[in-house]
Amino acid sequence: MTPILFDLNDASSLKAGLTQQLNAEEGQLNQRRFPDGESYLQVITPVKDRVTLILCTLYQPDEKFLPLIYLAETLKEMGARQVVLIAPYLAYMRQDKRFHEGECITSIYFARLISQSFDHLITVDPHLHRYHSLDEIYTIPSQVVASAKSVARWISREVERPLLIGPDIESEQWVAEVAQLANAPFEVLLKERHGDRDVSVSLPHVERYQQHTPVLVDDIISSGRTMIETIQHLQVAGMQKAVCIGTHGLFADQAYQQIQKAHVEKVITCNTVCHISNGIDMAPDLAGAVQNILTEQ
Repeated sequence: MTPILFDLNDASSLKAGLTQQLNAEEGQLNQRRFPDGESYLQVITPVKDRVTLILCTLYQPDEKFLPLIYLAETLKEMGARQVVLIAPYLAYMRQDKRFHEGECITSIYFARLISQSFDHLITVDPHLHRYHSLDEIYTIPSQVVASAKSVARWISREVERPLLIGPDIESEQWVAEVAQLANAPFEVLLKERHGDRDVSVSLPHVERYQQHTPVLVDDIISSGRTMIETIQHLQVAGMQKAVCIGTHGLFADQAYQQIQKAHVEKVITCNTVCHISNGIDMAPDLAGAVQNILTEQ
């Protein structure tokens, strides 16, 4: 039996791709707000004994969270066999430690709430810093879809003579993986601190790559400051205009416009967060993760 896909992200380009590749039925909802701001939700599509999928990218999660939970709990009460959350971008992963007395470790509490209402979680490149895996905080089975292959395919297809650039040593592992998949060279910027406010940044072997197109790759573009600073260093080094790639393009405030004003050729993101920069489709990889669940039924 084919799954039913409910989409809580209007204008998401993932909906059509997932529906087609999974041959899924589109779930129908009736949603509105009461005058006092409370949510009204009605599930129109029968779901008894069916695997149900909820597509909801959790960027700016506070306004999405309650309708998401209401939908999951309603599907359970209606007899759905499984309720699977497809969250291409998974929120509340940054606060993973209590730095000051009384701070809320939101990653733990958010994971607890999601785990209570869902049977399975699928996401793309979550921000794992102090956690080694989602299993440390989520009590439901989870699948992490990596964007590296899709990013590498796009680079191989669209960029001539790419040179992948990491802004610092912490990015080396991620950049190296994409570079290997794209069969391209990579470099990591070197920072040398001369004092509290005196830091120089250099590109090793810059003379070797003057004819290459620098490609900056990062998992999350939020404020864009790291990317903009890296672009400025590349420009000083005499490099060509850069291509900037982010898995999750959050673009807080005016980050996208500010990056575009820098020495860049284009800015491309995966469609995990709906944005004009989306150019790398994660639907095939997400559909593959769903198929893994369906084969277990």
